[in-house]
Amino acid sequence: MIYGLEERIVSPEEEPGDPETELSLRPRYFAECIGQEKIKENLLIAVEAARRRQESLDHVLLYGPPGLGKTMMAHILGNEMSASVRMTTGPAIERPGDLAAILTNLEPNSILFIDEIHRLNRMVEEILYPAMEDFRVDVVIGKGPSARTLPITLQPFTLVGATTRTGLLSSPLRDRFGIPQHFELYKPEELAQIVRRAARILNVVIDDAGAAEIGSRSRGTPRIAIRFLKRIRDYAQVRAQGTIDREVAREALAMLEVDEIGLDPFDRRLLTMIIEKFDGGPVGVGTLSAALSEEKDTIEDAYEPYLLQIGFLQRTPSGRVATRSAYEHLGYTDRRRRPMNGLFGDEP
Repeated sequence: MIYGLEERIVSPEEEPGDPETELSLRPRYFAECIGQEKIKENLLIAVEAARRRQESLDHVLLYGPPGLGKTMMAHILGNEMSASVRMTTGPAIERPGDLAAILTNLEPNSILFIDEIHRLNRMVEEILYPAMEDFRVDVVIGKGPSARTLPITLQPFTLVGATTRTGLLSSPLRDRFGIPQHFELYKPEELAQIVRRAARILNVVIDDAGAAEIGSRSRGTPRIAIRFLKRIRDYAQVRAQGTIDREVAREALAMLEVDEIGLDPFDRRLLTMIIEKFDGGPVGVGTLSAALSEEKDTIEDAYEPYLLQIGFLQRTPSGRVATRSAYEHLGYTDRRRRPMNGLFGDEP
């Protein structure tokens, strides 16, 4: 069976069933927000200073892996600044005129949130430069020799950009953000707190041990933790009188084939392929793509990051290599052989 990205419960990307539920679970102010303490402290100071000066907040760049709360933070900034939030995405702004229309309709001191800002068209991006620095857009009227530039003054605003790939941002755009903030993976105890808070809002009965079990398997990502909670809630209502404890959480996650550190069937299949078929590596991502029937970009962007973060996979100039930790987790005694009664059954 091929496990595509859309079939993975551990995918940090937003799925069709996520937005409506997550919206009701998102904290509205810094005081309600769990984790990312450095970011909260930095932004809280910036917000308070801007409010005292009665100015718009400096432009903010939020970057880091998906599912960690960048969109949530943009809404929190809007609530803390008592400002309206206009939301869009980089791919949705196709022409400079589209961005100019958005900018000219912003309210004073409002927030423009652009998700996936690294995917902005370069011509569109150039419109942002004078808008961010001087609150001005230059509109070209006419064509040919008679064309002229008409500057339009904008209301002061704050641009909040979010990206998972800062390396794809151009230097001129990146340098115009006065407050760059990097999101890091959450600790298991922070995720357990997030799960308990979400359970209260969803009227789910869960004890501390059950929340800790979910938090420890959520790959450092709140979006995954909330998704687990919703699936385990269904299991508990059918099999466990609606109450989630550690045992119920373990049984439900075992049914979902998520192990104790958050690996799903594709993660294990990828590592097993490297170990068994390619002697642990190194093996090129193109070869892995063909062997797994997956796109290279899917392997690099969706599957490898977590395995790299937990030290189960290495990227070398010669290709991907499975580490000793991966061998031990999957039940292999050495680079060639797994023990009898191992995780995936008896093999020579």
